[in-house]
Amino acid sequence: MPIDLNEHLKKKNMNREEPSQEPRRKETPSKTPNFDFGGKKLGFLIVGAVIVLLLIVARPFVVINSGEVGIKVTAGKYDNTPLQPGFHFFVPILQNVIVVDTRVRIINFSRTEDMGVMGKNQGIFRNDAISVMDARGLSVSIELTVQYSLNPEKVPQTIATYGLSWEQKIINPVVRDVVRSVVGRYPAEELPIKRNEIAQLISTNIADEISKLANSPVRLDSIQLREIVLPNNIKEQIEKVQIARQESERVKYEVEKAKQEAEKVAALARGEAEANRVKAQGVADAILIEANAQSKANKTIADSLTPRLLELRQIEMQGKFNEALKVNRDAQIFLTPGGAVPNIWLDSKNKQHSSSISR
Repeated sequence: MPIDLNEHLKKKNMNREEPSQEPRRKETPSKTPNFDFGGKKLGFLIVGAVIVLLLIVARPFVVINSGEVGIKVTAGKYDNTPLQPGFHFFVPILQNVIVVDTRVRIINFSRTEDMGVMGKNQGIFRNDAISVMDARGLSVSIELTVQYSLNPEKVPQTIATYGLSWEQKIINPVVRDVVRSVVGRYPAEELPIKRNEIAQLISTNIADEISKLANSPVRLDSIQLREIVLPNNIKEQIEKVQIARQESERVKYEVEKAKQEAEKVAALARGEAEANRVKAQGVADAILIEANAQSKANKTIADSLTPRLLELRQIEMQGKFNEALKVNRDAQIFLTPGGAVPNIWLDSKNKQHSSSISR
């Protein structure tokens, strides 16, 4: 039959509590206050204060801002997934978080320009201008600006491979190598003339070299060729060539201008000659038209002079002579041969009139 454990324990306790032969002394109540509950509360407060102090000292959390990502490092190993902007916890001593800026950065390859502390805080840095040997071995200095940023998705791998000084290991050597390779193909005097071509080649080649890097660590935004600093003797030579070219252009302009003036004068002369020709042609045409009209009129008149009409006109004229003879009997009458033209008569008494007519 199974034993009831609870019943067994109960009997055992009753045996222990049997009254002793000696009478118990009456216990007097203690006047010391009971701090049991208050002690627990004070202990909780102390523990809470210690925890808060540890949180403040250890800071087991990090706040990542926009434009940044975090790399969680656990016992020296980088987590491949970057921490995005926000609030993140980590285990102190065992873990750590590296905050990396992923905003656009700028490197100015310049001779004298200094960005200062403010520029560095804003991601603007300066490196020395790039010294290049041209195709003939002359020293040329190239100044340019590169805008770039880290690839946020590959930040842990990039920092693990190149460290926090990654841009001096990626951007600086690639840019300098490409610039020297491109500019070294040209003679120094051709660099200003082919500036756009050189700038395009530099930008394209730098982008190609960056794209070949493992894990695509960097994104290029832009590359601007700012200045090409030539040796003084090359500058003087280029200036002389430019002056000669400008003089040639000026002479060419003067020749072209003189040619245009000559063509203008010739055009005006041709226009005036054409106008005179047209005018003369108009006068000749008018004379011809008038002559043709007169000829037609004469022909019409000639065609209208029939023998009977002439006889009628002669009779009419003869009648006028007869009337005149009645007034002046001393008049002299001259007959034309053939009688085709009417008779002409003169008054012999009017000698002045007669002499004027005879002239």
